[in-house]
Amino acid sequence: MGWLFATLIAAAAQTGRNATQARLTAEIGTVGATQVRFLFGLPFAVLFLLIVRLAEGRPVPVISGTALAFTATGAVTQILGTALMLWLMKARSFSVITAWLKTEPVLVALIGAVALGDHLSGASMAAIAVATLGVVIMAVKPGGGAALWRETGAAGLGILAGALFGASAIGFRGGITHLPEGDFLMRATTTLVWSLGLQSLMLAVWLVVFDRVALLASFRVWRQSLGAGFLGAFASQFWFIGFSLTSAANVRTVALVEVIFAQIVSRRIFRQATDRRQLIGMAILLAGVAALLRVTA
Repeated sequence: MGWLFATLIAAAAQTGRNATQARLTAEIGTVGATQVRFLFGLPFAVLFLLIVRLAEGRPVPVISGTALAFTATGAVTQILGTALMLWLMKARSFSVITAWLKTEPVLVALIGAVALGDHLSGASMAAIAVATLGVVIMAVKPGGGAALWRETGAAGLGILAGALFGASAIGFRGGITHLPEGDFLMRATTTLVWSLGLQSLMLAVWLVVFDRVALLASFRVWRQSLGAGFLGAFASQFWFIGFSLTSAANVRTVALVEVIFAQIVSRRIFRQATDRRQLIGMAILLAGVAALLRVTA
């Protein structure tokens, strides 16, 4: 169950990264704060790869064309999913969009079955659906259920964003599994460097052409940017380790506990109370995750 511990570490680190990025957004804007996780995370990913290389005494695998295609797909769809999510959250209810985004594990299971042949039993699919339902209950505020169904346009785009994030998870797992050599740690770390390198290049070109101010601002607050970059690379390292050990659907379902971590941070740091609806959602989420772990064990 090494993938379970890797996923929990990744979810905790990502919660910290999100909090750091939230503070950066107020200083350098949404686009500037978004690219920090890639551009400032890349040096740490390279450092992780160097450590693995020295520890194992094995050469870094040469990426194959198929692995590169999968990794590039993951890199591009993750950027597109993030952009669509941020755009939707500006125009629509945060809770409604979050609910649709969290259909991702179900979409990952379906995409993974088609693209990678990842087999999931009926019991696994049921557990994934239960965990997803728990997050939806947490995300939708009282009286928000009607809005969830009424805003069909936002619903469709929210599901599309979830599908893009799902495709990115499948792309990264495909990149890892199609590397010609190396153990799970070497494969995961090599794919991480390639993905962050591609994403950094794409976003750097975009910012130089369209938003040079945001790019320069991220360097002006370099200490905070490095902190967010490290947490982003650290979280991604463990996401990729999880992808190297089990199906993307299993990883992304357990990753839903990030919502609970965020609730804890909100309560402890921002003194925001947790209501009964959220507690019920947490209980359902944990029941779904527990059922999935029982099935996969």
